[in-house]
Amino acid sequence: MAANRSTSADRRARIEEMRRAEQARERRNRFLTIGVSAVVVLSLVGFGTFVLMKKSDEEDAKAAAAKAPISGEKSWDAAKLGRNHVETAVKYDMKPPVGGDHHPVWLNCDGDVYDKAVPEVNAVHSLEHGAVWVTYTKKAAEADVKKLKDKVSDTPYTLMSPVDDQSGAIMLSAWGKQVTVDSASDPRVDAFFTKYVQGKQTPEPGAACTGGVGADGMGGAGMGQ
Repeated sequence: MAANRSTSADRRARIEEMRRAEQARERRNRFLTIGVSAVVVLSLVGFGTFVLMKKSDEEDAKAAAAKAPISGEKSWDAAKLGRNHVETAVKYDMKPPVGGDHHPVWLNCDGDVYDKAVPEVNAVHSLEHGAVWVTYTKKAAEADVKKLKDKVSDTPYTLMSPVDDQSGAIMLSAWGKQVTVDSASDPRVDAFFTKYVQGKQTPEPGAACTGGVGADGMGGAGMGQ
């Protein structure tokens, strides 16, 4: 009998020891889970803070770029640029034009790249809506033209077309603003886009850049805006 009691006591002791070991494992697992969760939360908070700070820095940089002067830029008095809608030919004082009377329908400028000359009277209407117009001659390097086409294609409120008789190989125009750049890598390209795509110079910010006409003058759902 004594032997049986001893065996039973040993069994209960082993069961109790196993129970305590299981409880210890559960506590370690809970602590591990809490620790991992804390690390994940802190990492997410840290990453979120980093993203917000980076976005804030980018916005600050963009705001600073929008205020900074652009070297070599030419400006015209916006108040003196005509804005009448006409359906006759218009003689502009600059090439490409940066404003003036223009056709009632704008040229599509939602990142549109044209491989042939476009009607100036429609393109000027696009500038009135806040578009930046990139133009180039045959003197522009093929690699520069390709890079600019890619940039325009990715940027709403821009358009691009060849203008063979302009003074510079590559020129950028906005309403009342224009600059000639050396290449597609010229930092003034990004600066001009940042400052003038839907910039403060825009007479009609937010007006459409789609629903207009193409290089052939066809299309044009919108009128008089």
